[in-house]
Amino acid sequence: MLRGRIVETEAYAGVEDAASHSFGGRRTARNESMYARAGTAYVYFTYGMHWCMNVSCANEGDPQAVLLRAIEPIEGVERMESLRLSNAKAARTLAEAKIGAGPARLCAAMGLDRAWDGVDLLTRAKRGEDLWLEPGDGPDEVLVGPRIGIDRAGEPWVSAPLRFGVEGSASLSKPFPRAV
Repeated sequence: MLRGRIVETEAYAGVEDAASHSFGGRRTARNESMYARAGTAYVYFTYGMHWCMNVSCANEGDPQAVLLRAIEPIEGVERMESLRLSNAKAARTLAEAKIGAGPARLCAAMGLDRAWDGVDLLTRAKRGEDLWLEPGDGPDEVLVGPRIGIDRAGEPWVSAPLRFGVEGSASLSKPFPRAV
């Protein structure tokens, strides 16, 4: 079994969010899972080389989603590293805390690809009990900052405080900006 604690996310606010795959009401076969009911996996290929996973988080038809940016490995660490290294893009081993630090690393470590798109993460439907979300222990101090890699979206989306991370986690994909 593979288990990880989600420690970093980014929110995408649907059709009005210029950084969202559904901006302007764009609806395609690729992003259809964003329009599904809350708790549905939206897995997509990006930059011609990486898988990323979002979780839809609004009512059916409202394409808001949360990108899973990082996990702390909990169980199956050796298998996660093996899965990550079997991906042709992974050239070196990583410290345990960094195995799932970043959306592409997270998907590689958990063996997630397009086959997981559309899985209901709350009721464990579609592929059985292979992938699901469960409540964490919390509460933790949460860091808040701007999202990463969306410069083309322009303001207010580039600087919107829509990235969230568990303070003190060694598995964050990148540091958060320091508060001024």
